[in-house]
Amino acid sequence: MSDPTASRSPAPRRARRHDPRRRDRLIDAALTVIAERGVAGTTHREIARAADVPLGSMTYHFTSLEEVLAEAFTRHADAAARVFDERLSAARDRDAAIEAVITLVSDDLLGSQHDLVLSVELYVAAARNPALRAVTQAWMTRSRRALERHFDATTARELDALIEGLVLHSALSTDPMTPEQVRHAIHRYLR
Repeated sequence: MSDPTASRSPAPRRARRHDPRRRDRLIDAALTVIAERGVAGTTHREIARAADVPLGSMTYHFTSLEEVLAEAFTRHADAAARVFDERLSAARDRDAAIEAVITLVSDDLLGSQHDLVLSVELYVAAARNPALRAVTQAWMTRSRRALERHFDATTARELDALIEGLVLHSALSTDPMTPEQVRHAIHRYLR
């Protein structure tokens, strides 16, 4: 008697999908999940689902969920810092820099609910996780450097803290400051 499995050819292997941007998509998906569910609700499974990739892609591209969070928050912070750089680079003098700061707070930092939620999630996660403080520190350093184009180092540091405070108050308040109140606060501080 012959072996019936001997004549069978092996099942065809599924072709590997070439996906050079998969890691980037996973990081973007992590940001989406964080914005929707918070850091506490962010899992490998949820990120893979949002990126529409197999769960195994997470462990292929990242050693831990902490690494994914650090990469995602770094991407978010870099994007925010880039806007800071652009706004303050375009300012020709101190008065234009003050207007740039007002626009940063009112339009850029408070303009997107998605980005605002990500910023607040980063602050909370960094308060609990020292590894994420490197992300917030790098973001603060870049923001201060951008502000130092027009303000001395002490003023830049204090102004950066004022900006963060204005953003957090607006994000968490049931009665956020109006753009006019933001303008008044920044002008008052920089007198």
